[in-house]
Amino acid sequence: MFRGFAMPAAAALAACALLGGAPATAAGAAPATAAGAAPTTALGAPQAGDVCFWTGAGQHGSSWCYTPPGYTDVPEFLHDKAASFRSSADSAVYAIDWGRGACYYRLIRAHDLADNWPWGARLDGVADTTMNCEVG
Repeated sequence: MFRGFAMPAAAALAACALLGGAPATAAGAAPATAAGAAPTTALGAPQAGDVCFWTGAGQHGSSWCYTPPGYTDVPEFLHDKAASFRSSADSAVYAIDWGRGACYYRLIRAHDLADNWPWGARLDGVADTTMNCEVG
């Protein structure tokens, strides 16, 4: 049995159908690599300028990449479930946590990485600004 897949095959096919029959590749999303797999990128090789997040420690599991600028919600399979990240961005980005009545951010420095990232259990979105949130 495969482990680390965040999306059942039926959900992946439905998402693909909603996108016109082809997986999204804009805004940091990458095509599925196998039937039923969540969107992933080549492990250990994020594209220049991306910040990639993984569901498993050591940059394993399902992944998703953010490319600045702007704010983007993380996909549901990664929401509050990021265990590691790697940045190939040339500037800092901010992990965002939308708490009750407030928001918090965590700085991700340019070209930084974390193989075991406890703050990823709070990850809701990623931005190129602090979004006027408090340090978390």
